[in-house]
Amino acid sequence: MHEFSFQNKTAVITGGARGIGRCIAEEFVRHGAQVHVIDIAPGEHYVGDISDPAVLEAFVKEITRGGARIDYLINNALPEMHGIDDCSWEQFNYALQVGVAAPFYLTKLLLPHFAPGAAIVNISSTRDRMSQPQTESYTAAKGGIAALTHALAVSLAGRVRVNSISPGWIDTTGSSFTGPDATQQPVGRVGNPLDIANLALYLCSDMAGFITGENICVDGGMTKQMIYHNDWGWRLEE
Repeated sequence: MHEFSFQNKTAVITGGARGIGRCIAEEFVRHGAQVHVIDIAPGEHYVGDISDPAVLEAFVKEITRGGARIDYLINNALPEMHGIDDCSWEQFNYALQVGVAAPFYLTKLLLPHFAPGAAIVNISSTRDRMSQPQTESYTAAKGGIAALTHALAVSLAGRVRVNSISPGWIDTTGSSFTGPDATQQPVGRVGNPLDIANLALYLCSDMAGFITGENICVDGGMTKQMIYHNDWGWRLEE
């Protein structure tokens, strides 16, 4: 089995204090990288709200002090989810600021500091292609980051590779899911943060050197499963 090596590499991770972001940060550290995390949650990392451009500017100034180079950027911070029935103008725009504007601006700020062979991985969601009711702010932000991915990949061609990951159901609580929750998934289980972290590290590695502009769905096959009422045991309860 190939082991990643990120010795003497530096990764920046937004929303890296919890859940998927924390797992990605831990895996980068485990494989030798220096990691800079920014998160709104209190902790030993850089604390700040990435919806504020001044916070991003101060963060970049801090982590690039002394001419430090950045090898990898993981835009992972989680937008809030509000539906059209109760979502305010301010809430919708805040979700877009966290989920789309901040990744764009952070990329722009880091452009002069990216090392040769740098890579960006944006964390989207399967909600960039499918929805549940009352999820508009989150879904719009995830659709935006997926589209931003291929736009940046083209603009930064030859300088930085840019890809995104669209997770499906990823449990970040350490729970054990059995029965229909697990068996409805074609792979037979709910996902975990390591499923996403492994791909994020791969996309940053030299092994993925010919991959850019892609959005890779990691959902256990759920978005490929056709569901019709009364077909293969599926029933819509009205």
